[in-house]
Amino acid sequence: MAEPERTERRLRPAPLLFEPSEAVADPEHFFDLESIEDPQELLTRATELTLAFRAAQERAVEFQALAAAQLADPRRFDRLSPALIAEQAEWTEDYARKMIEFGETLQRGTGTDLT
Repeated sequence: MAEPERTERRLRPAPLLFEPSEAVADPEHFFDLESIEDPQELLTRATELTLAFRAAQERAVEFQALAAAQLADPRRFDRLSPALIAEQAEWTEDYARKMIEFGETLQRGTGTDLT
């Protein structure tokens, strides 16, 4: 069975803008959401941010997997074992093996989910 296309994952929802350092210092401040009074607008912006954070998290996991696969590549003279990769990334060794496999899959261009 063919894999579903991953175009959904590549959508770029609302941009994640960096907040000024003064705003970050205020624990109640979060991307200016606290200043939005209209509940419809608040829901829309909060949803945009949720989607953007999910997309960023998924993309970061893919980069972790690519890095893990590259570090474990047997062609490297300085390759790392799954145990060492797990230690560096604060993963279990089993998860490191899965991430290495996922990264190898991504390198081949046939990306699949970890689940």
